[in-house]
Amino acid sequence: MLAYLLEKFSIWFEAAERRRREEYLAQSSDIVQLEQRIRSLETNGYTL
Repeated sequence: MLAYLLEKFSIWFEAAERRRREEYLAQSSDIVQLEQRIRSLETNGYTL
């Protein structure tokens, strides 16, 4: 039961983090800024 709950929390946190990154990228004003933000995320170890 504990493993099931941990798995569900993990999925929920991953989805929340993915939404946060997508919102951050969506706020880009142009393609140059979008590419800079993508590079910044990749540099810091995030996958898109």
